[in-house]
Amino acid sequence: MYLGIDIGSSTSKAVIIDNAENLISQSVVPLGTGTEGSQQAIEKALKNAGLDASAIKKTVVTGYGRMLYENSDKQITEISCHARGISKCLDGVHSLIDIGGQDSKFIKLSPDGYVENFVINEKCAAGTGRFLEVVGRVVGEDIDRLSALADKGKEGVNISNTCTVFAESEMISQLAKGKKIEDVTLGALKSIASRVAGMCSRLSYGNDVIAMSGGVALNKRLVQEIQKELDTEIKVPDDPQTIGALGAALYAKEL
Repeated sequence: MYLGIDIGSSTSKAVIIDNAENLISQSVVPLGTGTEGSQQAIEKALKNAGLDASAIKKTVVTGYGRMLYENSDKQITEISCHARGISKCLDGVHSLIDIGGQDSKFIKLSPDGYVENFVINEKCAAGTGRFLEVVGRVVGEDIDRLSALADKGKEGVNISNTCTVFAESEMISQLAKGKKIEDVTLGALKSIASRVAGMCSRLSYGNDVIAMSGGVALNKRLVQEIQKELDTEIKVPDDPQTIGALGAALYAKEL
C-alpha cells in the first residue's frame, strides 16, 4: 500500500492506493498545517481501509505544510501532485486550475500527466480559498453555503479591490448601503473568477480541456463564473479535495 498526504493551510487529506493504483481509502480533515490534522487524516484513512500503519510501504507528503511533516519518504510540491492526481482521475486534461487556501495556480500538463508549465498567484489572497473565508465572515454564512447564496443573487455587486483587506471593507460598505447579501456574495465570486481568469491568461490555453481541483472546486457557482470568464467548460472530479493526496500516493508508488 502507498500513502499520499496533502497538508493544506486549512485542511489535511490522505489517500491510500494499492500496487495496481486502485483507490483503497481517502479522508479529509478540517485541520491544516501546524495542527494534528495530518495525523488524524492518516488514521482515518487507515481505519476506513481496515489497515495498520505497517501496511504502508512508502509515503509522500505534499501541500502547504509538507516541510513540517517528518515521517514521509519524500516531499513533493502540490503543483506536481495535483497534476498527477487529476491525470489519474480525468482523461484528456491539458490544463488544471488549483485554488488553494493561500494561492492559486494554473498548470499546463504533459500528455503523461506531469507538469509542463505553470503560473502561480501568491501576492494576494483575493483569488484564493482564504478570500472565500473572508466572504463568509462578512455575509455571516458558512463557506459551504456561499454557492447557494450567490445563486440567489440577481446582479452581482462589483468588488473591485484586489487586496483582501480592502475588498472586505468594500463588501461591508456595500452591505451598509443596502445591497443584498446574495448580490454581494455573487459579486465576490465574480471577482475571484476574474482574478483566476487573469492568471490563466498568462499561459496560452486555447482549446485545452481544463479541470479544477482543490476544495474551492466544490463551490459550483464559482466554477460556473470561472467558466464564463474563460469561455470554456471546466471539468471537476468527484473528489476535488483529495486530488493532491492522490498524486502524492502515485508518486509514493514510484519510489
